[in-house]
Amino acid sequence: MNNGQDAEDAAPPAASFPRGDAAPPRGTGAVELRRELGLNAATAIVIGTVIGSGIFLVPKAMILKVGSLDLLFLVWIVAGILSVFGALSYAELAAAMPEAGGEYVYLREAYGPFFGFLYGWIQTLVAKSGSIAAIGTGFMLYFANFFPVLEVTAFEIPLPIGPGGNPLPIRYGQFATAALILTLAFINYLGVRLSGAVQVVFTASKVGLILLLVAVGLLMGNGSWGHFQESIPVAGGITAFFAAMVSALWAYDGWNNVSMVSSEIQKPSRNLPVALIAGTLIVMAVYLLTNVAYFYVLSPAEVAGADRVAADMMRRIAGEGGAAAVSVIAMVSIFAALNGSILSGSRVPYAMARDGMFLQSLKTVNPQHRTPGNAILFMAALASLLAFSGRFDEIITYVIFTSWILYGMTTASVIVLRRKRPDLARPYRTLGYPLVPILFVVAAGCILVSTLLESPRESVIGMSMIAVAYPFYRYWSGKKRMQVTA
Repeated sequence: MNNGQDAEDAAPPAASFPRGDAAPPRGTGAVELRRELGLNAATAIVIGTVIGSGIFLVPKAMILKVGSLDLLFLVWIVAGILSVFGALSYAELAAAMPEAGGEYVYLREAYGPFFGFLYGWIQTLVAKSGSIAAIGTGFMLYFANFFPVLEVTAFEIPLPIGPGGNPLPIRYGQFATAALILTLAFINYLGVRLSGAVQVVFTASKVGLILLLVAVGLLMGNGSWGHFQESIPVAGGITAFFAAMVSALWAYDGWNNVSMVSSEIQKPSRNLPVALIAGTLIVMAVYLLTNVAYFYVLSPAEVAGADRVAADMMRRIAGEGGAAAVSVIAMVSIFAALNGSILSGSRVPYAMARDGMFLQSLKTVNPQHRTPGNAILFMAALASLLAFSGRFDEIITYVIFTSWILYGMTTASVIVLRRKRPDLARPYRTLGYPLVPILFVVAAGCILVSTLLESPRESVIGMSMIAVAYPFYRYWSGKKRMQVTA
C-alpha cells in the first residue's frame, strides 16, 4: 500500500467480504496491487473507455432506424439515462466490494461462482479481447488516411479461414494494430500510475478536441436549425426504436470498466461512485452536444448517407483539411479507449486466476511495478491474435446477447445482495433504489428481446458459450477444491 493512505484504501477484510479460498491473504508476504488511481484517473477510465469511435459512426445507423431527430435525440437521452441507472447501481456494488474484476466479483457473490466464471470467461476470451482488437483496428483505419500503405495486403494465408471461406488476407495495418496493442500493454505493465496518467491526459485531450469540434460546427458551420424539423422516410415502429437504442448503448458501452480496477482506486467508497456517475453524465452531455452540431451542419438525409459523419461535417466547413483534422480527433479518442480497455480488461483474468478459476500464472503481481503483468500481456496477446484473424467484429456480435444477460444480472444483484448480504458494508447506496436497478433490468430485457429478433442466429451462438464454459468451470473448480483440501 502507498505510505500515508488511510484505512479506506485497504481491501475489505475477509470477514466482511470473502474473496475466495484461493486469494492470498494479506500479511503473508504476497505481492499486492496498489491503490494508485485517484478520482481523476478513475473518471478518465469511465469517460475514456466509453467515448471511442461510436460517436463518429452511430448517428447514421440511428437516423436510418428512427427517421426523425425528435426520436433520435429521445433515443440518445433514454440510452444515457439507462447508462446512468446502471452506473448508480454499479456504484453501490463497487463501493461495497472494491476488488479487481468488477462484474466477476459481483456475480460470484450474488449468484454463485459459476456466473462469476461465466462472465470472466466471456470477457477474457471473447468480449474484452475482441473489443481491444476492434478498437485498435479502428485506430489504424483512421491512421491509414495518412499512411495508405497500412491498407495494403502484405500476404495471404492460403487456407479457407477468411471472409466467405476464402484465403485470409493479412494487411500491414494488422501488424501496426498488434504493435499498438502491445506497446500500450507494456506501458500498463510498467505501473498503474503511469497508465492512469496516460488515461487522464488522452481523455482530457479527446474531450477538449470533441468540444472544439462542436464549437466549430455551431459557430462556423453555416448550418440550419431547420434541420431539426426534417425527417427521412423509414419503416419506424417500436422494433426500430429499440434497434436504434442498441446502437446508442453500444456508443455508451464501457462506463462499467472502472469497476474492474476497483482494487487500485484510492478511497474507493467515495471515488468509485463519483467516477461512475459523473463520468457517465459527462459522456451523455458530450454525446448530445456533438449530435446537435452534426445535425445543425448536416440535414438528416445527409447524415443518413454519411459513413463518417464528423468528417463530412468538417469537410463542409473546412474542406479536406477539416476532414483530416477529424481523423486526428478520432485517433486521440480511440487511443484513450484502447488504453482504458487494456488497463481495465486485464484485471478480469487476474481476478479469476487469483480465485483459482483460471491459469494460475495470471495471478502474479509484478513485485517491482505492482501490476498484474502476466494478465496484461495475456490479454494483449489474445487481442493481437484476434486482430490478425479479422473476425473480432463477428465474434463480438455473437456475445452481445449473453453479455446483456450478465449486465442485467449484475444490476439485479444490487437487489439480490441487499437480501442475501444485509450485513455487507455499503458506503454508497443506489439512488432511487429499487426503481433504478429494476428499470435497468427491464430495459436490458427489452434489448435482449430486440437482439434475439434482429439477430437470432448470433444470439443462439452467443448463448451456446454458456454450455461451452461449463466444462471449463467444472475443471477449474475441481482444481480449486484440490488446492484447498491439499
